[in-house]
Amino acid sequence: MASDSELDFAVRTHADPRVRGAALGAVVRRGGARRARAAWQRATTDPTPAVRRRATELATQIDPAPVVGLLQLLADAEPLVAESAAWALGEIEWTGRTRARVVGALAATARTHPDPLVRESAVAALGAIGDARGLPAVLAACEDRPAIRRRAVLALAPFDGPEVDAALALALTDSDWQVRQAAEDLTQSQT
Repeated sequence: MASDSELDFAVRTHADPRVRGAALGAVVRRGGARRARAAWQRATTDPTPAVRRRATELATQIDPAPVVGLLQLLADAEPLVAESAAWALGEIEWTGRTRARVVGALAATARTHPDPLVRESAVAALGAIGDARGLPAVLAACEDRPAIRRRAVLALAPFDGPEVDAALALALTDSDWQVRQAAEDLTQSQT
């Protein structure tokens, strides 16, 4: 079994990105908040996207949650890293100003990111958080591509109000049958 210092060294310097990602997972699992946080932070700037994505997958295990690093990864040039960062942001219970910052970043990503998978993940995260400040972005996503419209309809679940009712009514007539089905399922569960 590798020592803590060997794992730290592997996260920082090993030539194989798979080893760097595995070492990061081991550091986080072993505990020690300072050590885990430091290794996680190093991984967020790794030159290999797979290591940065591994960092997003482990973010929910870092305490306190690394909001700054996750927001940087949400803006990552590699879409799979940004998509995974959006997922992680939706899995953490945010409060106060941090919550507003996270919702704002996810809303901007849901509206403007060039990659549809990233937009879809951001919409899903907004639904998971359920903060009213994210509702306009979710409603806008109801007019995006079919996969994003489906996700947006599901993301409407924690919200209510006339604009939500109107979006669901429109989704019931969508050209995509899965969007219609999601809207039907959601409206039936609300009655």
